[in-house]
Amino acid sequence: MLGVTFPLAVAVFIAAARPPHRRLFLRRVAKPAGALLALLLALGAPRLITGLGLVTEETNWTASAGRVVLLFALGAFLLWLAPFALHGMAQSLVHVFRTADLHETVPPLPPTLLVWEAALFEVFRGTYDGVPLGARLTFLPGAPLTVTAVAMGELRRLRTRHGITVRAALLRRVTRLGVHTFHSCPGTNGISRACNAPSRRPVSFCGSERLG
Repeated sequence: MLGVTFPLAVAVFIAAARPPHRRLFLRRVAKPAGALLALLLALGAPRLITGLGLVTEETNWTASAGRVVLLFALGAFLLWLAPFALHGMAQSLVHVFRTADLHETVPPLPPTLLVWEAALFEVFRGTYDGVPLGARLTFLPGAPLTVTAVAMGELRRLRTRHGITVRAALLRRVTRLGVHTFHSCPGTNGISRACNAPSRRPVSFCGSERLG
């Protein structure tokens, strides 16, 4: 579920952006993708080793010198892999797979989608069928609503304190007077920040959003 939801959320975000931001986001997607791929490989490495037949229950590690060397090599690799995977999982939770490298508004979005997806999965799987209705109404929406509230609070903080919004990132800001025409101004990282003054004239977005 994680390996599908995160790439899908990032892909939808990039597809929704207008040029030139879409091209810029495509160039920056390598870091979040690399973080997710590294964690998946770290967690799947032991299974990959057994699946390739390098290690089985009948493996005789003293049958040859090569087997002994392989034993020590696999042992050293697993000793390195365990703390790497644990540290990677912790950092992935904190930094949401480096999605802030794409844009500051992205990190709150994939976890929100993931937690609602997990809740729907639990409903269709019937996990809480034996639980009283009142408890079910508490368990199922509790986590999604909490995560959504935290995500909305983070997006609000970005908007009120730093002037960073999802619409500005996607170049899709709309006002009551019509749709703004966007012109990129020179700035760090090439990401424009929205101006608050509505106007029928083209709005020049000078100033930049800092990407983490």
